Amino acid sequence: MLGFKTFDSACCTLRGIELMHMIKKGQMLDGNGMKLSAAGQFYSLVA
Repeated sequence: MLGFKTFDSACCTLRGIELMHMIKKGQMLDGNGMKLSAAGQFYSLVA
């Protein structure tokens, strides 16, 4: 296994994985404290 070249690369990858787990579990809220659908959570982060 080649691994990551820098510590920053590993951190960014792990943050993305954890973010996807949070979206899957529905743990993210919008600005008004209301839950968003998985698609709504993803597109609110992309935009």
